[in-house]
Amino acid sequence: MSRRRVEEVALVAWSVLLAAVTLGPALAPGALELRDMVWVPDLRLSGDALGFGSGLPRAVPSDAVVAVLDEAVRGELLQRLVLFCGLAGGGLGVARLLGPAAATVARFAAVTLYVWNAWVLERLLMGQWPVLVGCAVLPWVVLGTRDWAGRRRLSPFLLVLLPLGSLSASAGLVTAVGLLLSLHDAGRRRLGGALLLVVAANAPWIASGLLHAADATSDPRAAEVFALHREGGVPAPLAALTLGGIWNADVVPLERTGLLGWAALVVLCGLAAAGAGVWWRRTSSPLRTALVGCWCVGAGLALLTWAAPGVVGWAAAHVPGAGVIRDGARPLVLCAPLLAVLVGSGVELVLRRLQGPPRVVLAVAAVLLPVALLPSLAWGAGGSLRPTTLPAAYAEARDLLADGQGDVLLLPLSSYRAPVWNGGRPVLDPLARYLARDPGSSVVASDVLVVDGVPLAGEDPRVASAAGALAATSPELRARGLAAIGIGAVVTDLAAPGAERAPAVAGDVLLDGTGPSEGLRVVSLHHVQVREVPIAWVVVMGLAWVLFLALPVGSVALVAVRRGAWWRGRRPPRRGVRERPRDV
Repeated sequence: MSRRRVEEVALVAWSVLLAAVTLGPALAPGALELRDMVWVPDLRLSGDALGFGSGLPRAVPSDAVVAVLDEAVRGELLQRLVLFCGLAGGGLGVARLLGPAAATVARFAAVTLYVWNAWVLERLLMGQWPVLVGCAVLPWVVLGTRDWAGRRRLSPFLLVLLPLGSLSASAGLVTAVGLLLSLHDAGRRRLGGALLLVVAANAPWIASGLLHAADATSDPRAAEVFALHREGGVPAPLAALTLGGIWNADVVPLERTGLLGWAALVVLCGLAAAGAGVWWRRTSSPLRTALVGCWCVGAGLALLTWAAPGVVGWAAAHVPGAGVIRDGARPLVLCAPLLAVLVGSGVELVLRRLQGPPRVVLAVAAVLLPVALLPSLAWGAGGSLRPTTLPAAYAEARDLLADGQGDVLLLPLSSYRAPVWNGGRPVLDPLARYLARDPGSSVVASDVLVVDGVPLAGEDPRVASAAGALAATSPELRARGLAAIGIGAVVTDLAAPGAERAPAVAGDVLLDGTGPSEGLRVVSLHHVQVREVPIAWVVVMGLAWVLFLALPVGSVALVAVRRGAWWRGRRPPRRGVRERPRDV
């Protein structure tokens, strides 16, 4: 086995080891539920997953993709594969960005930093797995796009990467930036083709967002809440240099707020500055432009939320869909590839001056440096990522509502729970996905977010309509008002804060919250006016899903065509058959 081959195998092993140590207990069996990361057994292809729901398409197309794939792979296993392969695959991608000319230690150091950094830790704790997949895909998209620009031949691999990197609106925008900036020198025709690919990969959430354009604006106060924040004594712009600065103080690791935060800033930025010259000289101009361009876009968006939250808030309140940029730290994923390759190159430059045992010791220390600067990421973010068991009442409620009419309303009207069965860890109400049924129905749940006691208004108009119906003076009037807006069942989580204040609703009590069904009360309503999905919506979303699916299907077709051409070119002529001479 050649030295280069051994190095590639070692890089794979190192990426796998980092992913395993990062996730730790999260790889054990059970339901892994934390904040926005909600996976349920046998997720159904509901109206919400397909983009027909009344709320903004925050889980489009990710929920639909999971709903389809978990028919073949059990949901728990699929979730672990997504997280594990995402972490390991991203590391391998950034090693490829450095190229074979880089020293082995530089590639190992780059892999470690790309997998083990503040952005990854904070997004894991936020449960934002689609953006983690986007992070993993980003270096491969840059590589595949540069290959397309250089060889003038579209890679089937790229057609699979684009939908994978576009499982949410924010992830799709990151992937689009990586693709388009990597084709900056490819000419108008190829850029036009790239734009079509971007539209296809993001078609489901774009189409659903346009259908919800009237309600696609956000509370302007959210811009200041979600803006790039300082971490302890480290100012927000400086925290962003090492991929930190998230708005949620509960997920910021303790070491980022103290001396280790400053140490990470000085050491990582120092190595990046030292390695900039080495990396610049041995990297092609188009790849340099792509990575620097990604860094500028990511840092620019992050700093905009910090420097001008009023502008971002105004845009979110008046421009449909503009709220996607309000999370200041999220676009910093675009800065991660450049930071990783620069730090790797800096490590290489420092080690050039050493020989013998000191060089080996320092090489090991340099590769493990990100781990030493951020120990909280180890073993499932310090045990925060621990599987649990969903209550049996959830499955019972789903079975009882399987053939019901209308949509399901979840009470109390609060978006996040901190249930005892989840160890008190916050999670977006799992019932919203657990009770999903068919494409013609949806689950109505509050999308109001409370941050530091301040409620930020949601965008789903049906939540406001349901709240209005619940304000009626009697259970019968409440049931009548809910049935009039298409609600066929009301499910109350009796263990959630505020459940004791949830208004009573008249109807057939399917579960009363006692015995095996402890914790849930399910009431089925009468005379429901079922909400019909407009035909125009079905047509628009149908076309969007066709475009989205055209990419992986096109990838398979492209491979088949090229394999067929290759096979015909290699096949020897049949006996007795002369090859017909070509015309000169």
